Amino acid sequence: MPMPRKLFVTTALPYANGNFHIGHIMEYIQADIWVRFQRMRGHEVHFVGADDAHGAPIMIAAEKAGKTPQQFVADIAAGRKPYLDGFHIAFDNWSSTDSPENHALSQAIYRDLKAAGLIATKTIEQFYDPQKNMFLPDRFIKGECPKCGAKDQYGDSCEVCGAVYAPTELKNPYSALSGATPVLKSSEHYFFKLSDPRCLEFLQNWTQDGKLQTEVANKIREWFTKDADGKGGLGDWDISRDAPYFGIEIPDAPSKYFYVWLDAPVGYLASLKNYLGKIGIDYERYIADPAVEQVHFIGKDIVYFHTLFWPAMLHFSGRKTPNQVNVHGFLTVNNGEKMSKSRGTGLDPLKYLSLGMNPEWLRYYLAAKLSGKNEDIDFNREDFMLRVNSDLIGKYVNIVSRAAGFLSKRFGGRLTQSFDAQGAALLQDIHAAAPALAALYDGRDYGKALRDIMALADRVNGYTDEHKPWELAKDPLNDARLHQVCSVLVNAFAALTRYLTPVLPALARQVETLTGLPMGRWDVQQSVAAIQPYQHLMQRVDPKLLDALFEPPAGASALTEATTGNATPDAAGSALPGANANATLPGGEPIADTISIDDFAKIDLRIAQIVNCEAVEGSTKLLRLTLDVGEGRTRNVFSGIASAYKPEDLIGKLTVMVANLAPRKMKFGVSEGMVLAASHADEKAQPGIHVLNPWPGAQPGMRVR
Repeated sequence: MPMPRKLFVTTALPYANGNFHIGHIMEYIQADIWVRFQRMRGHEVHFVGADDAHGAPIMIAAEKAGKTPQQFVADIAAGRKPYLDGFHIAFDNWSSTDSPENHALSQAIYRDLKAAGLIATKTIEQFYDPQKNMFLPDRFIKGECPKCGAKDQYGDSCEVCGAVYAPTELKNPYSALSGATPVLKSSEHYFFKLSDPRCLEFLQNWTQDGKLQTEVANKIREWFTKDADGKGGLGDWDISRDAPYFGIEIPDAPSKYFYVWLDAPVGYLASLKNYLGKIGIDYERYIADPAVEQVHFIGKDIVYFHTLFWPAMLHFSGRKTPNQVNVHGFLTVNNGEKMSKSRGTGLDPLKYLSLGMNPEWLRYYLAAKLSGKNEDIDFNREDFMLRVNSDLIGKYVNIVSRAAGFLSKRFGGRLTQSFDAQGAALLQDIHAAAPALAALYDGRDYGKALRDIMALADRVNGYTDEHKPWELAKDPLNDARLHQVCSVLVNAFAALTRYLTPVLPALARQVETLTGLPMGRWDVQQSVAAIQPYQHLMQRVDPKLLDALFEPPAGASALTEATTGNATPDAAGSALPGANANATLPGGEPIADTISIDDFAKIDLRIAQIVNCEAVEGSTKLLRLTLDVGEGRTRNVFSGIASAYKPEDLIGKLTVMVANLAPRKMKFGVSEGMVLAASHADEKAQPGIHVLNPWPGAQPGMRVR
């Protein structure tokens, strides 16, 4: 057994302007599994989180809600507990970046950076809202894209053509807060000198010395490189914002506040300090202990802040840097589709719980998809149901359900310790798997760990099928043999449960009650002496629950209700759409909300020729289309139409595609658009997918208007 470790573990801090989404829950489950495993190994772990409470968006949202920023954040924080408790995510402490500890620590770190000569000031020009009397963050400036001319684009990037630009490049800019035309105004800003040679040398070494996954370290290496024109590389980091701003004041700088990304990661330390104060541990002594390991779990969208700004802030303020920054990818749904509540492809965590779905189904499924790498994972309905019903129920729970009843009825719940040679060898192999499984858990390769555990379960089920306890039970002369077989099965089940405890903590507690064995220690190899009467441990996934989970939000059904009963005639005397309560909804669903011609103009529909089509290995739904859109090159598009078309039937056909959709990275490659197809909302009642096929005469590249 290795020496006990001292671990300080965090997840990324959620921005306190909304409820948790499924991405948060995935990250927290990933970290929670790791923390539970480390504790099973006898290590000391402090697992803390906090709300990221500062910034202009929260200040503005609070104003709209008629609340102070503090009350707005407190109301959001009050809704966190049902999510965390519901999915068995056991943080030791939950705090806020607006806490006294974070104010004090952020200002102390700033002073230390300033003393190190790494803070500079510079006058910059920014857009200013003359009606709101405030400088505008990029996302609160809108205008016409300087590249493609699309209207109502944000001040940092265009959602139509994907161009990135400075807010000052927008045409006809306006404030998203007041509608006023912003003016350029000068202001003195404070900068952390990340371009300082000391920072560059430190970060080039720190990011490449094993604290990060290989693929993350390789990506970061690119950020240090300048191109032939001298562009790129690390620049100084603007760490200040002007009043009015909800944040932490910069010492000795009236009306200046820290940019939210400076004080947000300090919130990790602040939450730890808050927690240690509650349990009587000296924070300064603890955090200075060389044995303490600081471990972060984050998403790939915030790697820049956590692997450059954060370690540099800590190092040059005289503090310890993180020992690990573990990066995970995004969560998509049904073969790489981006989550969207309005399209019924969102996965609402609270809705999941409110439907009575077992939280450990989701914990197991996500763990089965997670590896130690920075990879996107996909939630697939059929795969979810198969893994839960086949693995958890069919392979794992089935072991004890086939043995416990015989032990209770025939042997008073007592188990024999006299195993047959085959059973004893099987149990020995299961116990011998502990070190290899421990290494997988420690390396966050949960998917491989669960596959190996289920392979062991397959062996146990093979033993069951070979010895057939249900057949042995038919003849009392077989009682000794039946007792042996069922005792082997329950002991095997208990050992497998111990391996699954980090993932299934609630079920493990049920097994503790059933077997009388504690499940909270990793290397324990006790035998089960007796069991309590067996109670069912887990239900199978009902497909109807998944249908309900992915049902579009209430807004869609509310629209249907509002337009199918008591519609008021308009001024001309004709009923509003859907006024006839008995009318059939077109295609099985209500017409979407009205849009303007400008909204439609943003969508670039083009005639495309399918020059090649092929099945996608590993997918039963997708076809890979090679499309000619008249650009002098072809595009690769994945389309979920395999159930309706054979690849050879589509080659040479014309179709319609969305040509300006942002490329989307999927499990099987990058999709560079979307082919249009029609289907009924109720695919069971009216099956069929119909790819749009233009009339003869249309040519690739023609725009559909």
